[in-house]
Amino acid sequence: MSLIDFLAAGWTQSPAWWVAGYFLLVTQLTIFSVTLFLHRSAAHRAVDFHPLVAHFFRFWTWLTTAMVTREWAAIHRKHHAKVETIEDPHSPLAHGIWNVVLHGVVLYQEARRDRELVAQYSAGMHDDWIERNLYTPRNTWGPSLMLFINFFLFGAIGVAIWAVQMLWIPIMAAGIVNGLGHWWGYRNFETDDCSTNLTPWGLVIGGEELHNNHHAFPSSAKFALRRYEVDIGWLAIRGLQAIGLAKVLRVAPTLALRPNIALPDTDTLKALVVARYDVSKRYFRQVIMPVLREEMARAGETRERLSRRLRNALANDGRWLDGDMRQRLNEWVAHRPSLATVCAFRDQLQAVIARTASNSEARLQALQDWCREAEASRIRVLENFSAQIRGMMLVPARA
Repeated sequence: MSLIDFLAAGWTQSPAWWVAGYFLLVTQLTIFSVTLFLHRSAAHRAVDFHPLVAHFFRFWTWLTTAMVTREWAAIHRKHHAKVETIEDPHSPLAHGIWNVVLHGVVLYQEARRDRELVAQYSAGMHDDWIERNLYTPRNTWGPSLMLFINFFLFGAIGVAIWAVQMLWIPIMAAGIVNGLGHWWGYRNFETDDCSTNLTPWGLVIGGEELHNNHHAFPSSAKFALRRYEVDIGWLAIRGLQAIGLAKVLRVAPTLALRPNIALPDTDTLKALVVARYDVSKRYFRQVIMPVLREEMARAGETRERLSRRLRNALANDGRWLDGDMRQRLNEWVAHRPSLATVCAFRDQLQAVIARTASNSEARLQALQDWCREAEASRIRVLENFSAQIRGMMLVPARA
């Protein structure tokens, strides 16, 4: 083999299809290392991996990303704790969508330099000899070694593969998931943030495309929560679990309806608290939207009279609108009595669910009072929803 041949295609002299396969393999391993280990295991403790698997993921993130487990987990935990505020390390609402999409890695680097942040949010991370002496203090050695390996295997083509590898997580995670995942997409759950599902099929970014589902149930190892959704990361976890290399700790429960329940009970209250984002979304679809359509039909108005953005804002009282838009929405609702009533009932229900300072008996009594008042409202869809609430219960998911 000549020097020119080696520089052009490396030691392997591989055909294009082999190089493409290698690229897909290494990038998918990097995505799995981030979503399975850094995200679901280290940050949220939703799944435990066999020590050999966990160490492979630690090694691979060191080799291909230079990210330190403790720092990544701390930054992500703060993202959940301070979501959509200026303290959120990567919120499009606080920092601007294009700043997060194009410069998300810069925001990450700024956050990792905040040692107080890392110390506060990094409990429970690995602290063994190799972490203290290699993975943390010499985190840049990994990508340097990866560059040498790629060059040795594929020559100049390997250097190009390495460059894309180094951009893969900043683009996919920092840009697409953290940026677009709080700006565009659909929502299964009315969470206290702007998180969205980018697509129902999480096949490219390890299942991270289902970002709204994750924000609704952060400690769930499974992100696909609807029948039509696919989470490739969960499929990988189930495969490892089948051969004894993974232990699922938590999976999001689902709501079920019990018939013939006269008044809400403690099971009902628990279901509403745990699945509050699901309940909020159901209320929007089953109560607010039908009443909105009736009010507009009664007034001879078309859907275009109220923009889609304002219609969607009815789900959360316009929490994310600016001052002028929110005032416009409130004025619009105030002139429609039935709509104003169901929005007021929505706020009352959310207040009952959020009353964490109250004892369980007081919260249960408040919920029962809410159901009685809702069923006396003479608004059919509200009465039906109250009847649903009485029988709600959680069904634990099979891990």
